[in-house]
Amino acid sequence: MGADMIPVNLRRLREARRITQGKLAKKASLSRVAYRNIETGKSVPRVRTLEAIAAALQVPLAQLVAPARELKAVRFRSNKQLRLRAQILADVERWLHDFNALEQMLGDKKANLLPKVSNKIPFGAGRAKAAASMARATFGLDNEEPVRDICGLLESAGVKVGEKSIASSDFFGLSVAEADGGPAVFVNTWKRITVERWIFTAAHELGHLVLHLADFSVEQADEIDAHEIEANTFAVYFLMPDVSFRKEWEDTAGLAFIDRVLKVKRIFRVSYLTVLHRLSEGDKGYGKRLEVFLRDYEKKHNRLLLKADEPEALAQDALRAGFPESRSAKEPENLSRADFFQDRLSMLVRRAVENETISLGRGAEILGKSMADMRELAASWID
Repeated sequence: MGADMIPVNLRRLREARRITQGKLAKKASLSRVAYRNIETGKSVPRVRTLEAIAAALQVPLAQLVAPARELKAVRFRSNKQLRLRAQILADVERWLHDFNALEQMLGDKKANLLPKVSNKIPFGAGRAKAAASMARATFGLDNEEPVRDICGLLESAGVKVGEKSIASSDFFGLSVAEADGGPAVFVNTWKRITVERWIFTAAHELGHLVLHLADFSVEQADEIDAHEIEANTFAVYFLMPDVSFRKEWEDTAGLAFIDRVLKVKRIFRVSYLTVLHRLSEGDKGYGKRLEVFLRDYEKKHNRLLLKADEPEALAQDALRAGFPESRSAKEPENLSRADFFQDRLSMLVRRAVENETISLGRGAEILGKSMADMRELAASWID
């Protein structure tokens, strides 16, 4: 039953939920000593006890007993110690395992197009911009077409896209190489992180998959500033190709500065800060542009965009992401969750359930849904 994995899994899951041994024991109707003995491996619990603990943790029983295969070829960096690191890696491994199993089961695996890009990238200055242009061409986008559906675009190119709401301002996303079940990007879609940032993170991690495969090692936890800058440059030019960006910016010349920024932001589905950085490339005018934007926004909407949060984020994000994009700014004219939605895994689950390859319960487990929500979803499959 995987009894040797129970202590490891219990501690990881409990710590991820910030719950003490005593509180978990009480929720599972166990004594603190009895629970502690299980988590430390001093005693092997009965199935009924495990079911009670799983219910208290709100996870399937399988997560308590299944061995967690550790990802190796993963790029998961942070300049801060991340308490949830082990749990995030376990969640991503389980998601990738289910995704790949479904693809194999249904004989439906997308070809990985990324080598067609990474094998042709020139060395030296400008490689990130060149890589972004080549990636767009490889994915079938022209020089003027905005990225309307980042998830669908990546999935059509053989890149798996996963997302989960993780209550952390220190984790935006990670990427996994093909050698470990990818290529894949995984994005933190916590409600305090803007949708614009979700989209940017997906493009940023794509940049790492294209530019920095040699760095994919779970043992490397510290960020490399130069590589973060390159991945950001890739993301900016992937989402806002030069020809299209210049055209859209010039076409708005008759509008007030704030209206120009917001219109271009909406066209390319990026944050207003990203637009301001792009406008400031090659000069030192970012600060002045931000000042003008904040002043004009307050004047126009009679509402202050809080700058107090930005200075704190600037230093951390300058280290984390190469340029200072706020991790929790109140994005004006913000996008909604519908603008970031991966659907390939859901499609695979539907096919597997409908042809009875997997049960509805297994489908719910893969998609992280309750049985009630899964039944509601299945009932909506009408064509």
